Amino acid sequence: MSRIGKLPINLPKGVNVSVDENNVVHVQGPLGKLQQAVDPDIKVEVTDNQVRVIRPSDSKRHKSLHGLYRALIANMVEGVSKGYKKELEVVGVGYRAEAKGQNLELSLGYSHDIIFVMPPEVKVETKTEKRSNPIITLTSHDKQLIGQVAAKIRSLRPPEPFKGKGIRFVGEYIRRKAGKSASA
Repeated sequence: MSRIGKLPINLPKGVNVSVDENNVVHVQGPLGKLQQAVDPDIKVEVTDNQVRVIRPSDSKRHKSLHGLYRALIANMVEGVSKGYKKELEVVGVGYRAEAKGQNLELSLGYSHDIIFVMPPEVKVETKTEKRSNPIITLTSHDKQLIGQVAAKIRSLRPPEPFKGKGIRFVGEYIRRKAGKSASA
């Protein structure tokens, strides 16, 4: 059996999981609602505060789907109960970030400012202190969506290897290169 797929998912207080006739899993909790369509071959059972994912055979396809759907459902349960948070750091002289409601205004050294409109499920905050880089904090109950939004923001100005300027995740290591060496 799949080591991931065979593990049951324990439901915290306040989280409800239901499966409809089209094999769509609905997860509802204090932070929101999520749903995920599951392959018709994979069976999802909800019994006394536990969710189990069951596969019909040991074929390679069923094994891979078994672990995949178990992980997706576990992420949904954690998202509606605790939520997810991603932090990005804006590095560079003159680079700034400012949150205005659901809009993120970025000044990244281009000839114009970039206004990034957030999806309604993602909350954005910015923190700028003197002598430190601006930090963009994204919070949401949907792990897939928050990862996609964070990657899109990072792609607006990815960190470059010479000076390290750009948008990076907090704690991300950027491999640096040596610049031009002076010829003798």
